[in-house]
Amino acid sequence: MRAMLALAPLAAFFAAVLVARLLLTPAGRRLALDTPNDRSLHAHPVPRTGGLAILAGVAAACALAQPGVAVTLGAALALAAVSFADDLLGLPTLVRLAAHIAAASAVLAFELGYAEPVLFTMLLLAIAWYTNLYNFMDGSDGLAGGMALIGFSFYGAAAAVSGSTEFALVNFCIAASAAAFLLYNFHPARIFMGDAGSVPLGFLAAALGMIGWLRGDWTWWFPLLVFSPFIVDASVTLARRLLRRERVWQAHRDHYYQRLVRLGWGHRSTALAEYVLMFACGALALAALALPAAMQAATLAAMALVYLVLITLIERSWQQSRAAGRT
Repeated sequence: MRAMLALAPLAAFFAAVLVARLLLTPAGRRLALDTPNDRSLHAHPVPRTGGLAILAGVAAACALAQPGVAVTLGAALALAAVSFADDLLGLPTLVRLAAHIAAASAVLAFELGYAEPVLFTMLLLAIAWYTNLYNFMDGSDGLAGGMALIGFSFYGAAAAVSGSTEFALVNFCIAASAAAFLLYNFHPARIFMGDAGSVPLGFLAAALGMIGWLRGDWTWWFPLLVFSPFIVDASVTLARRLLRRERVWQAHRDHYYQRLVRLGWGHRSTALAEYVLMFACGALALAALALPAAMQAATLAAMALVYLVLITLIERSWQQSRAAGRT
């Protein structure tokens, strides 16, 4: 049994590789193409079915490991099906939002047993926001896949340290599937994740983060700090656009990672810089779990200051570039 558990991440990796290669065949490429639009940073159509490879890897691993989060994984697969239909057909916004809320409700009601209405609503909204922000951040080669690889690896490490072996394996399997996807998504990307990948990954980042917190594997701030590179970029960008009374539901290229690409960093350098930030946040979050509460608070305050400095620097460079007519 232990050997089977140890093989689960490896099975996830190779299953994801196999499906990705099938999706890159001439027939597979025709399933769904991402045609450049106002939000895009690419110039040519690229298949956007890579999320199916990630989900295939997770499903294969779960068949071996049989993790105790069946409702969460089932909800993620249901979201993948709805999101793939959206990739193919373009579903109405209300249909997609209803699916996100239904998946979040299922986890809270059946996986965690929550019934208290106020907390239930707060946690539901948090999961729904995570689900959507991950989709917003999937716009540059290697970015969302890298966040999944690094973020879920640190989830797994924290769960392993706390003694939750099967829960750790779930997270390591997601990370392994993301690593396989990155073989084909790092710049220059041959395949994109699509909503079928970004929506379930955002959902899993939120749901598994809450499960780990409420079951005692880590504290409430741990998943927030681990995935803070995405949370901060998406949340600050949304707030900035709301303050400017822009139509926030419309496609755009105003996220900070998009600005870096357009400032001349390109996809590769932007992804590598983001990986450094992602790894630093994950390592800091893991190390801080062992610190006293006062030191944990100081760590969070220090990271907030780091983000403030980074946002200020990017904003200044962006305004200077616009003034010079380069963007």
